[in-house]
Amino acid sequence: MAVNIPGLVAIIIFYLLILATGIWASQKSKQEEKRCSGTKSEVAMVGGRNIGILVGIFTTTATWIGGGFINGIAEITYLPHQGLSWSHAALGYGFSLLFGGLFFVKPMRTKQYVTMMDPFQMKYGKVMGAFLFIPAVMGDIFWSAAILASLGATMSVILNIEKYLSIILSASVVIIYTLLGGLYSVAYTDVMQMVFIVISLWLCVPFAIMNPAVADIKYTMVNEFYQSPWIGKIEMNQIFRWIDDLLLMTMGDIPWQVYFQRVLAASSISQARKTSYIAAIFCFTLSFPSIIIGAVAVSTDWNQTSYGLPTPYERQESSMILAIVLQYLCPVYIAVLGIGAISAAVMSSADSSLLSASSMFARNIYKIVIRKKAAEKEVIWIMRTSVVIFGALAATLAVLTNSIYGLWLLSAELVYAILFPQLVCVLFIPSTNIYGSAAGFLIGLTLRLLAGESFLHIPPVIQYPEKAFA
Repeated sequence: MAVNIPGLVAIIIFYLLILATGIWASQKSKQEEKRCSGTKSEVAMVGGRNIGILVGIFTTTATWIGGGFINGIAEITYLPHQGLSWSHAALGYGFSLLFGGLFFVKPMRTKQYVTMMDPFQMKYGKVMGAFLFIPAVMGDIFWSAAILASLGATMSVILNIEKYLSIILSASVVIIYTLLGGLYSVAYTDVMQMVFIVISLWLCVPFAIMNPAVADIKYTMVNEFYQSPWIGKIEMNQIFRWIDDLLLMTMGDIPWQVYFQRVLAASSISQARKTSYIAAIFCFTLSFPSIIIGAVAVSTDWNQTSYGLPTPYERQESSMILAIVLQYLCPVYIAVLGIGAISAAVMSSADSSLLSASSMFARNIYKIVIRKKAAEKEVIWIMRTSVVIFGALAATLAVLTNSIYGLWLLSAELVYAILFPQLVCVLFIPSTNIYGSAAGFLIGLTLRLLAGESFLHIPPVIQYPEKAFA
């Protein structure tokens, strides 16, 4: 099949618009540097603590609604042995923003921190802070890789171009405008991307549902037709696993610099909380298109489409199910809109993640640990260099990964097992110290590694209760 030239042209135009928005926002960042009493690095990292509530809501929502979210929910809904019941992201992301607003915004915003790592270094010292930086930055890189991989999979199906080309192109655009304007470029491009995501995804849904090859999704929700019902099932021996996964998606999505960057950029505690609450509602609502697309895939007689048999599941292409539905069940122009939505989602999350990791490295590792006397200009350039390096690492992982959802889940699990307990302790338990933090870090990491990791093909040494019941 030849390259989809009209679709490729449309995507290039969209990327140029995003890049132009990022460049425009970089000028606003320079104006803020002149007006703001804070340092240049703080303007780049937290926008001079002057991000408006509307932009804050859009950028927070867009950060969470990434390609991994959109593709991952569709993938899990489609899988015969899982289904919607096991797609925790819709609830988990919303709950994480709700709990973040209720409990974590005030202690972080009151003390005027610049990054999530600041309270750790202030309480436990620079060495322990450097150790805690490792899971934080690995989580950001894995997450960026997952969402870039989701875009690569979609473009390879719809535009018929090599996966690595779309990943490199997307990563390059993200890196360029993030370098230019820091948080301002990221936030203002998020506004544009969020609008495009909402419009494009919802436009795809009716065309997919009404395709003649698709059975009634209300019927296939609870009845086996072409495969198991897409609502899914939670067996009694799986309850502990289900609860653990929900807690992972909820609590594991709180201790991220991408979230606290928005919290710390708000002009007040009240505004930061409102941003979190409204973004939580949007995250839940925006999971519906992906759920419906996954349900459509379950309800499709693929033999009636040009995709043919065997099914995507049998071909081990479940991770690309959203792209396959757009390509084979929707008109070409709708498929192009869909890929635009995924592109927007990917860039809106990838830019935030790269800025997050580079901000923590420049401030908490380079400035505090390596070179305390570094000038502001030097810190800015270290941050920019880090954006390029972390972006390259994420793009490389994205090219090599086979499971979008697996990489996405791994990033959340790493942060949940190690960083979430540490964040709770440093913010809410005054008696904690460096020895307790170090012990918690080592024990948490050890117990998690001994549980094994199927995504990385690491066999378990310890069988935890939920596996024992299975």
